[in-house]
Amino acid sequence: MSHTRWKLARERKLLEGHVEAPEAAAERAEIRLAMTFAKAVYDRRTELGLTQAEVAERAGLTQAKISRIEGADAVPTLPLLRRIAMAMNASLNIALDADHEEVRFIGHPAA
Repeated sequence: MSHTRWKLARERKLLEGHVEAPEAAAERAEIRLAMTFAKAVYDRRTELGLTQAEVAERAGLTQAKISRIEGADAVPTLPLLRRIAMAMNASLNIALDADHEEVRFIGHPAA
């Protein structure tokens, strides 16, 4: 089943009165946050025209670690978030709400 079909099936069940288990809702929220962060990293990296290896070198990480972050397979710690933001010459803004996450890199002006 494709992601779109799965999402539609889940929404249909919720409309029919099916109640999602709290554990499932929490896990889905964590995955959504990891994916939101992954997309922000990828978008900023490609905006700068950098490879994963170049970002990794700037941040003192491995290319594999950047790949895991962009694949939403790893959730970085706060110190790692700072290193990634600095490596991409940006500030990192994260807004968290009950059902919405926003992650944005705001580039610093060129010196």
